[in-house]
Amino acid sequence: MLTELLVAFVLQGAAEVQETPRLDQVTPVDLSHTYDSSTLFWPTSPIAFEHNELSYGPSGNGYFYSAYTFATPEHGGTHLDAPIHFSEGAKTVDKLPMSDLYAPLVVLDVSEKASANRDYRLAPTDIEVFEKHYGRIMPGTAVVVRTQWSEHWPDAKAYLGDDTPGDASNLSFPGFGAEAAKMLVDRKVSMIGIDTASIDYGKSKDFAVHVVIAGANIPALENLTNLRSLPETGAWILAAPMKIGEGSGAPARVVAFVKKAATQ
Repeated sequence: MLTELLVAFVLQGAAEVQETPRLDQVTPVDLSHTYDSSTLFWPTSPIAFEHNELSYGPSGNGYFYSAYTFATPEHGGTHLDAPIHFSEGAKTVDKLPMSDLYAPLVVLDVSEKASANRDYRLAPTDIEVFEKHYGRIMPGTAVVVRTQWSEHWPDAKAYLGDDTPGDASNLSFPGFGAEAAKMLVDRKVSMIGIDTASIDYGKSKDFAVHVVIAGANIPALENLTNLRSLPETGAWILAAPMKIGEGSGAPARVVAFVKKAATQ
């Protein structure tokens, strides 16, 4: 399956941005939290993750059989925001091309700043410092922000800043800043992501980053994890959201492909 994705992506011309990695030369890194009873959702979510047993045990026909139902909001756990989430008429989950979901990856590390200020927002200067060291972020690149906030998962109060059911007015965690988001739109990035509950910081009331990114038809990943295992450049990322028709978002299995030398 992954080999087929790599081949398809090359045929679409994505290799012009950065050489597509060979699978025998990379280590896959899972950037996803497990969906279970501890999964965190936005405080105003009407339900959490539900997983109910339909069958578990001998079938009566000589074999073991298990099956379950599940229910979940689109936005919770490790998930993808489709542009239509904050932009009327923009792309839904099922309309996102694979070329938007599989891309060379850049990691912007603000973990020290976030540790000192839990309401820190990625600033244009963070991008400028990165580019001074590594070069300009190229079109078609996916950009994720590493805050190390996933270390708080699944402690709702530590992760979100407040664990009052139904109340999202006192949240506190790092995010992107609107001006930095505009700069990444100018760079023509393919996707952004972060290891917190939202690309907007917790205290946001206008969700300006969502509006900027969605308005440019760029998808976003939230509640990522294991970003500590990634180099600042050189890896690739694959986001595989559930293909929900007309979905504004979806649970996602997100994987980074890191060159083996970079993981040793």
